[in-house]
Amino acid sequence: MANLQVQHFGKCHRLNIWANLVIKLTRYYCVDMQRGVNLARFDKMAFKRRITTTFELPRDIMLDWPSIRMMGDEELVLSNHKGIAEYSKEQVRVKTGIGVVKISGRGLEIREISREDIVVVGKIDAVIFRDR
Repeated sequence: MANLQVQHFGKCHRLNIWANLVIKLTRYYCVDMQRGVNLARFDKMAFKRRITTTFELPRDIMLDWPSIRMMGDEELVLSNHKGIAEYSKEQVRVKTGIGVVKISGRGLEIREISREDIVVVGKIDAVIFRDR
Protein backbone atom coordinates (compact mmCIF):
# COMPACT_ATOMS: atom_id res chain seq x y z
CA MET A 1 0.00 0.00 0.00
CA ALA A 2 1.18 3.55 0.66
CA ASN A 3 4.38 3.74 2.60
CA LEU A 4 4.36 7.41 3.63
CA GLN A 5 5.53 8.82 6.93
CA VAL A 6 3.72 11.66 8.67
CA GLN A 7 6.13 13.52 10.92
CA HIS A 8 4.76 17.04 10.58
CA PHE A 9 1.79 18.84 9.07
CA GLY A 10 3.40 19.69 5.77
CA LYS A 11 3.60 18.07 2.35
CA CYS A 12 3.94 14.59 3.84
CA HIS A 13 0.64 14.97 5.69
CA ARG A 14 -1.18 16.08 2.52
CA LEU A 15 0.36 13.21 0.55
CA ASN A 16 -0.80 10.77 3.20
CA ILE A 17 -4.37 12.08 3.00
CA TRP A 18 -4.44 11.72 -0.79
CA ALA A 19 -2.72 8.33 -0.67
CA ASN A 20 -5.33 7.06 1.79
CA LEU A 21 -8.12 8.38 -0.44
CA VAL A 22 -6.66 6.64 -3.49
CA ILE A 23 -6.28 3.41 -1.52
CA LYS A 24 -9.88 3.56 -0.28
CA LEU A 25 -11.23 4.34 -3.74
CA THR A 26 -9.07 1.65 -5.35
CA ARG A 27 -10.46 -0.89 -2.91
CA TYR A 28 -13.98 0.37 -3.58
CA TYR A 29 -13.61 0.25 -7.37
CA CYS A 30 -11.31 -2.77 -7.33
CA VAL A 31 -9.84 -2.98 -10.82
CA ASP A 32 -8.73 -6.60 -10.84
CA MET A 33 -7.50 -7.83 -14.21
CA GLN A 34 -7.65 -11.49 -13.12
CA ARG A 35 -11.40 -11.20 -12.51
CA GLY A 36 -11.88 -9.01 -15.58
CA VAL A 37 -13.62 -6.02 -14.01
CA ASN A 38 -14.83 -3.75 -16.79
CA LEU A 39 -13.78 -0.09 -16.45
CA ALA A 40 -16.73 0.94 -18.63
CA ARG A 41 -19.00 0.17 -15.66
CA PHE A 42 -17.40 2.99 -13.64
CA ASP A 43 -20.23 5.01 -12.09
CA LYS A 44 -19.37 8.71 -11.84
CA MET A 45 -22.17 9.47 -9.36
CA ALA A 46 -21.14 6.60 -7.07
CA PHE A 47 -17.57 7.91 -7.22
CA LYS A 48 -18.74 11.41 -6.23
CA ARG A 49 -20.82 9.96 -3.38
CA ARG A 50 -17.79 8.03 -2.11
CA ILE A 51 -15.60 11.16 -2.17
CA THR A 52 -18.34 13.12 -0.37
CA THR A 53 -18.67 10.47 2.32
CA THR A 54 -14.92 10.02 2.76
CA PHE A 55 -14.23 13.73 3.23
CA GLU A 56 -17.56 14.53 4.94
CA LEU A 57 -18.31 17.24 2.38
CA PRO A 58 -21.75 18.86 1.90
CA ARG A 59 -23.75 16.53 -0.33
CA ASP A 60 -25.90 19.19 -1.98
CA ILE A 61 -22.88 20.99 -3.40
CA MET A 62 -20.68 17.99 -4.25
CA LEU A 63 -23.50 16.01 -5.90
CA ASP A 64 -25.01 19.10 -7.54
CA TRP A 65 -28.32 18.75 -5.68
CA PRO A 66 -30.67 21.70 -5.24
CA SER A 67 -31.63 22.86 -1.77
CA ILE A 68 -35.10 24.28 -1.10
CA ARG A 69 -36.27 26.30 1.92
CA MET A 70 -39.87 27.42 2.25
CA MET A 71 -41.36 29.98 4.58
CA GLY A 72 -45.01 29.02 4.80
CA ASP A 73 -46.64 28.97 1.39
CA GLU A 74 -45.53 32.48 0.41
CA GLU A 75 -41.75 32.30 -0.07
CA LEU A 76 -39.35 29.74 -1.52
CA VAL A 77 -35.55 29.92 -1.67
CA LEU A 78 -33.92 27.51 -4.14
CA SER A 79 -30.14 27.17 -3.87
CA ASN A 80 -27.69 25.55 -6.30
CA HIS A 81 -29.63 26.29 -9.50
CA LYS A 82 -28.58 26.39 -13.16
CA GLY A 83 -30.93 29.15 -14.32
CA ILE A 84 -34.57 29.81 -15.12
CA ALA A 85 -36.29 27.73 -17.79
CA GLU A 86 -39.72 29.43 -17.64
CA TYR A 87 -41.30 32.28 -15.72
CA SER A 88 -44.90 33.46 -15.44
CA LYS A 89 -47.26 34.63 -12.67
CA GLU A 90 -48.59 31.04 -12.33
CA GLN A 91 -45.44 28.97 -12.83
CA VAL A 92 -41.67 29.18 -12.43
CA ARG A 93 -39.45 26.40 -13.79
CA VAL A 94 -35.85 26.36 -12.60
CA LYS A 95 -33.07 24.18 -14.03
CA THR A 96 -30.96 22.27 -11.49
CA GLY A 97 -28.24 19.63 -11.59
CA ILE A 98 -30.82 16.82 -11.18
CA GLY A 99 -33.57 18.13 -13.45
CA VAL A 100 -36.19 20.87 -13.39
CA VAL A 101 -37.99 22.18 -10.31
CA LYS A 102 -41.49 23.43 -11.17
CA ILE A 103 -43.07 25.92 -8.76
CA SER A 104 -46.81 26.48 -9.28
CA GLY A 105 -49.05 29.05 -7.65
CA ARG A 106 -50.70 32.45 -8.01
CA GLY A 107 -49.04 35.85 -8.25
CA LEU A 108 -45.53 34.38 -8.35
CA GLU A 109 -42.63 36.80 -8.59
CA ILE A 110 -38.87 36.34 -8.55
CA ARG A 111 -37.86 38.70 -5.77
CA GLU A 112 -34.15 37.93 -5.96
CA ILE A 113 -31.83 35.96 -8.18
CA SER A 114 -28.12 35.42 -7.67
CA ARG A 115 -25.53 32.91 -8.77
CA GLU A 116 -26.43 30.66 -5.81
CA ASP A 117 -30.08 31.40 -4.92
CA ILE A 118 -33.44 32.20 -6.43
CA VAL A 119 -36.15 33.66 -4.17
CA VAL A 120 -39.74 33.18 -5.38
CA VAL A 121 -42.60 34.91 -3.56
CA GLY A 122 -46.38 34.65 -3.99
CA LYS A 123 -49.01 32.04 -3.13
CA ILE A 124 -47.17 28.73 -3.73
CA ASP A 125 -49.44 25.73 -4.37
CA ALA A 126 -46.96 23.04 -5.48
CA VAL A 127 -43.28 22.26 -5.92
CA ILE A 128 -42.59 19.42 -8.38
CA PHE A 129 -39.28 17.78 -9.32
CA ARG A 130 -38.84 16.52 -12.88
CA ASP A 131 -35.97 14.41 -14.18
CA ARG A 132 -33.86 15.84 -16.95
